[in-house]
Amino acid sequence: MTPGVSSLPVAPGLLERFRDAAGQIQWRATGGRRPLRVAHLFQEEARVELVEESEGCRCVVEAGPVGALVLLIEAERRGLPAALVAQDAGRDRRFPTGTIVAVWGKATVPKGDGTPRFSDLVDLARYALP
Repeated sequence: MTPGVSSLPVAPGLLERFRDAAGQIQWRATGGRRPLRVAHLFQEEARVELVEESEGCRCVVEAGPVGALVLLIEAERRGLPAALVAQDAGRDRRFPTGTIVAVWGKATVPKGDGTPRFSDLVDLARYALP
């Protein structure tokens, strides 16, 4: 992330606030077979799974403000995702509140229950800010 420079459709001042908040995320592993981690920020948490595939990447986050913030920071590193998918609660027991999935490149796009816009992520991530 280069301070002040981004191709994301986010106002520069807001993007800086997202970067500051992302720098305060505390990470911990869950200890399962799949690479699942938990992002903790202030009083909220989100499970996060980053899956690298041969032709792309898929990031699965628990639906909520911290998960949306994680996706925004990944989008700043990788560029806008090729696809965004929302999955309802109960679809994956590892993510009890539902998920938001971002896909880059030609990674597998999972079946979803909705298609959020990038602006929806920005709006949701605002709630993670202090």
